[in-house]
Amino acid sequence: MLDIVDNEISTAILDTSAACHMPDVIEMPYRPYVAGSGNPGEKAHTYRLGGPTCLAGDIIGDYSFDAPLKPGDRLVFCDMAIYSMVKNNTFNGMKLPSIVLAKKDGTVKLIKSFGYEDFKNRLS
Repeated sequence: MLDIVDNEISTAILDTSAACHMPDVIEMPYRPYVAGSGNPGEKAHTYRLGGPTCLAGDIIGDYSFDAPLKPGDRLVFCDMAIYSMVKNNTFNGMKLPSIVLAKKDGTVKLIKSFGYEDFKNRLS
């Protein structure tokens, strides 16, 4: 989580984008489960989760949490890999998400990360 702004509702700006990384959230629409979250108003602190692009619709949805969110917190979106990998884009300079394998024993293995060359190759 990058920052929190107040715009009628506390909005958590994330380092991921509905428009770039989770198009199914906008197109279907689909509300992904965020580990430890509840529906708006269900838990003590409700936030709108949004991406950092300039698109007004770069909104993932409204979620509540037991404790207040703060910059640097990590939110875990569940069941998001399928469309996030095949329909993602780099609009507004958004970096593509890395592919990692999280094992049951708690270890994490980086499978692939993306950089500028991947962005450049998409343009030509």
